[in-house]
Parts: sequence; C-alpha cells; structure tokens
Amino acid sequence: MIKRFIAPIIVVVLGVGLAALIILTGPKLEPQAPPSSAPLVRIWEAASQSVQLTSITHGTVLPRTESDLIPEVSGRVIAISKSMVSGGFFKKDDLLLVIDPLDYEVALEQARASLASAGSELDNAKKAYDRQLDLARKQSTSQSNQDDALNRLRFAQASLREARARLSRAERDLSRTKITAPYDGRIRSEHVDIGQFVNRGTPMANLYATDIAEVRLPIHDEELAHLELPLASQITGQQRPEVILRAQFAGKQHTWRGEIVRTEGEIDSKTRMITVIAQVESPYETKNDRPPLAVGLFVEAEIIGRAIGNVFVLPRSAMQTNKQVYVVGKDNRLQFRDVEILRTVGEKVYISAGINARETVCLSTVSNAIEGMLVKPAPAPELQVSK
Repeated sequence: MIKRFIAPIIVVVLGVGLAALIILTGPKLEPQAPPSSAPLVRIWEAASQSVQLTSITHGTVLPRTESDLIPEVSGRVIAISKSMVSGGFFKKDDLLLVIDPLDYEVALEQARASLASAGSELDNAKKAYDRQLDLARKQSTSQSNQDDALNRLRFAQASLREARARLSRAERDLSRTKITAPYDGRIRSEHVDIGQFVNRGTPMANLYATDIAEVRLPIHDEELAHLELPLASQITGQQRPEVILRAQFAGKQHTWRGEIVRTEGEIDSKTRMITVIAQVESPYETKNDRPPLAVGLFVEAEIIGRAIGNVFVLPRSAMQTNKQVYVVGKDNRLQFRDVEILRTVGEKVYISAGINARETVCLSTVSNAIEGMLVKPAPAPELQVSK
C-alpha cells in the first residue's frame, strides 16, 4: 500500500525538479527599448560651388538679310543662271538672269543722237548770241534781237542737259537688263524662266544672304538679371553673351556657336517674354561632318550668363514650405532655415544665402515637421549636385 502512494509522489517531485532545472538553465529575456518613431530622412553635407548661369530657350533659324529679286526694266528673259532654282547658291555679283536688251540698246542710240543734236544746237546758239553781242557794241542791232539770241542760247543749254539725262537713263536701263546678285546667298523660291516676259516691279524670286544667320529667342524678363542683357537694341563688343545652338539632324546631335547681338525693346505684356537675337557667322560652313545651320531649322539655344560663386545647388525635394530648408543639427534635430533662392531650373534649386558650408541639409520632405523634431538621418552618397 505504501508503495502505491510513494510512486506518484516521486514522479511529482521529479517533474517539479526537472521544471525548475529547465527554468534555471533556460535563456534569459533582456528588456528592450521601444522602437524609435523618428522619421528616416536623406541628408547631404552642404558644399558651395561656382556656377555658370545659363538660360535655355528655343527658336527657328532665320536669314539676317532677305529680299525679293525685282526687275527694274521690262522685257523678255533670254538667259538665266543655273543657280536660279529653289535652294541654289550664288556669289555676290553673279549674273542671275538677262532681259532682252535690244529695245534698250535702241533707246541708248537715240539718246546719244539726241545728245549730239543738242550739242550742235548749243554751239549754234552760242555763236548767234556772240554775234548779237558784237553787233550791240557797234550799235547795229536791236535789244529784241539780242534777247531772242539769249533765249535761244538758254533753251539750247536746257536741251543739252535733258539729252544728257536721257542718255544716263538709257545707259542705266541697258545695264539693268543684266540682273546680278547683291550678296552671297541662296534662292528661297523662284518663279521665272527663259522666254517669260517680266514687268518692272514684279518679283521674280525670293533670296537671302548666307553670311550670317539669326535666331529669335524668347526668354522671360527675369532671366535678364542672370544674363546681363541690356534692354536696348544693340549689344556691343565683349558684352555679347555666347549662345550654343543645338539641333537634331539626320539622327545626330549637332552644335553651333554664336552671340547675342541685340534685344528687341518691347516686353510682351501677356507672356512677360522678351526676344533676344542670336547671330551665327558662316552658318553654311561645314566642319567635321556638321551640317549647315539651314534657314528654318528649329534649334535649342543655351545662352551663357554670369558666373557666380558661393552657391548651393540642391534638388527641388530639399525645398520645404514657405521657401525654407531643413538643417539637421548634431543632435539629429531639425532646424528651419529661410533661404534666398537665386533661381530654380528643372529639378535644381540655386540658393545664394541661408545655409552654410558643411551643414547637414535634409533632402527629404517631412510631413507635419516642427522645429526641433528628432529625425533619423541617412546619407545620400549617390547625390550629384552640379550645374
């Protein structure tokens, strides 16, 4: 009977001892602090730099000089240059077309004959007047005859001047039957051919010079401060900013360099834009497989402005509300800074004042941020902030 009671007790004792042994030899739980609620933010150590301010705009290439080819005499076209086609190039003083000169050659001969006749008439009038003067000294003529001789002399002199003017006009008209190029250029369009009768004053072709190309570039009026462009018609000497023109042509990117030579004196009241004029010399000169800067090409223009030092260039995400930037102190707490924004271009913000070099700038947007708020900074080594 005793064994029947002792056996269960022994089992209970052994179980309690085993449980105590497990508890004593088991792992110990260490207390842990609750997880931090500080938001994770990207940071960047502020570093100033010198930047070259530029302005990006777009425009279409135009000729600086453009004119209509208009005949100054009428007649039938008897010869025409091979350059007188759309897109044809020509040099200054090249013969472009010839109008039948026969009628003008006849008119020239008639003018020469009239001049000779007027000269002969003048000689006779001079002799007659001299004779009257001689007779007047001998008192052998009347005052009436003397006056008639003088009038005849004056009439002959006027006739001679008229004959000379007609000769000059006939020579000029004959020379105008040969139409030459006024400058080095290119034909934009033509509507004349051999055998066609043309009238004086009727346009035969449209042409433009190829020595200089122009591009009208609209920019915001506020950009003038960065580009140092005067609101005047002309920009002289070294004041002319450089401009780089870029265009995609035949599957490749090409560049041309030029200068801003003037600004148009009016600001558009609706768009607040002002137009500046860029010029590129020798636009049709090809270098290193670069195509010509052809009229009508749409280009992107980068106008080079002022160089400014001690500027901080941040991504747009670093700008918080009320034009502020958050600076993370050594205790990882936010400090609000009012900054002076020089300009904003795309995703970059140029700051000229408000932060100092080597300060830690918060690049992340923090919701419901308050000054002194604790944050968890994480460096952003991949950040490349440059011009």
